[in-house]
Amino acid sequence: MAKQQASEVSQFEQTLNKQEAFLQKYRKQALIAVAALIVVVAGWIVYKNFISEPRENKAATAMAKAQEAFAQQDFQKALNGDKTFEGFLAVSENYGGTDAANLARGYAGLCYAQQGKWQEAIKYLDQFSPQSDAVISPAMVAALGNAYANTGKIDEAISKLKKAADMADSRAADGVNNSLSPIYLIQAARLLESQKKTDEALKIYQQIKEKYVNSAASQEIDKYIERISNK
Repeated sequence: MAKQQASEVSQFEQTLNKQEAFLQKYRKQALIAVAALIVVVAGWIVYKNFISEPRENKAATAMAKAQEAFAQQDFQKALNGDKTFEGFLAVSENYGGTDAANLARGYAGLCYAQQGKWQEAIKYLDQFSPQSDAVISPAMVAALGNAYANTGKIDEAISKLKKAADMADSRAADGVNNSLSPIYLIQAARLLESQKKTDEALKIYQQIKEKYVNSAASQEIDKYIERISNK
């Protein structure tokens, strides 16, 4: 499972690099899409790490169609379901206390974010309770940070993005998640730059260069350091 997960995260990392120019121009809108993409890529992990008991299995079955709709970017259908399946909102309400309901709240938040309904996104992402997994929970926390950014709550956004990076690192075998943590930290640094806090942003860029030496981000981080140092 770990090998497959690493492969999928690697594919995501390549996609992120291709989106770099787009991210520069449409930063806030793209950030939430990045977090959503991680969750889609990692969706298969849910059944292995979150689902075990009979009630959980029933909730997971209810979730399956909603996850398919989410992957197809039919976010309204994913939220509300149809005559054949329950959406994320119903799962979160009808299976309270299960891990699947918790995950459904996170997905619901992502659906609202994709529709630009940021307050609703914050409401549901904030209700998501992080677990011990290495991908989904950090991604949800980062998504909450991105939602805060889109409502002008930049300090809260930066705090959540840093937390997401710390979570990803804490769940890595060697304490360094080269795939996800640099992404969240770059997002946080960009937001700091938007606040004219260039010294704090520079420290984060330097941290990425020193700590995440095997990451794709480290290959590009010098340009961020050079740009901000010349301001």
